[in-house]
Amino acid sequence: MTNETAAIYQPTRFSPLTQRRARLFFSNRKVVIACVLWLILIVIGLFADAIATDKPWLLKYDGNVYFPLLFDYPETTFGGTLPTLANYSDPQVQHWILSKGYWVRAPVPWTWETIDIANTQTVPSPPSSRHWLGTDDAGRDVLARVIYGIRISLLFAVIVSTGAVVLGTLIGGIQGYWGGRIDLYGQRFIEIWAGLPTLFILMILSSMVTSSLGWLTLTMVMFSWLSLVDIVRAEFLRTRNQDYVVAATLMGLPARTVMWRHILPNAMISTLTFLPFTFTGAITTLTSLDFLGFGLPPGSASLGELINQARNNPQATWLAVTAFFSLTLLLSLMVFIGEGLRDAFDPRYERRQ
Repeated sequence: MTNETAAIYQPTRFSPLTQRRARLFFSNRKVVIACVLWLILIVIGLFADAIATDKPWLLKYDGNVYFPLLFDYPETTFGGTLPTLANYSDPQVQHWILSKGYWVRAPVPWTWETIDIANTQTVPSPPSSRHWLGTDDAGRDVLARVIYGIRISLLFAVIVSTGAVVLGTLIGGIQGYWGGRIDLYGQRFIEIWAGLPTLFILMILSSMVTSSLGWLTLTMVMFSWLSLVDIVRAEFLRTRNQDYVVAATLMGLPARTVMWRHILPNAMISTLTFLPFTFTGAITTLTSLDFLGFGLPPGSASLGELINQARNNPQATWLAVTAFFSLTLLLSLMVFIGEGLRDAFDPRYERRQ
């Protein structure tokens, strides 16, 4: 094979600019640690149903092997008298199973809604070997509720941030590229929309409809895009008069192709650096709504509900400490990742070192 042919079939490599950004991003130890911890939280959230569950992973009873995590079994399977589903947190069911077999349980043998009926301590009970972070005022395991609460917060923030990026980029790009009356009327609409009190509107809407994660997400997306539209608009206004954009337009390329291929990549740099802060804002808003009682349905596992329990039970200091450190960890990690993205996409960062 000749050198020319080898060059054609050479695997595609990242551009020098991309390599520089990756090197700057991962050269910061604080950012690397934040990314690792963030990935751990994502994995825990994705597999929360297996990590924090009252159903055993594997169960052997009277010579037979069962998988309660995957299949439902009635109580009669393990020597009970009722045909209802087996409650593996019930001391009587546990006695039946362990008297004729054994089981392998999850690291956190409780779900977010499991009430420990065998707990002899007054609720909310302090941390112990049975409940590592204690229980709330309903006798539910705090660690399990934190795990599920983090998963809900991450899911909510991801959907809201994605919707904000799509809407903010679309509206800001149209305003910045076309300008004129479209930009003028668009700015007046944005000024009016941005002047609305977001939190109060969310509270009013939540009181009018049945609370759900989908409804809160849709409502939050309607206001989150405002923080990104100005950045995208300014980038489109600056870039649309560049020589390569004018040349592409004169060559007859349609506007959507010019916007997508030649202007949008530059606009996305500023958007990506601002995205982590949109992410943290979504988590903070969901926590605030849950704390005030206008968020998820009552009893749902959320960080805001945990903060509310800490307020109602000042003697249970472990509730306040757990809520504080959980929320601080989530927000701090995203802020550190945002700082890493900002430095990686800043062309002047190396000269400041």
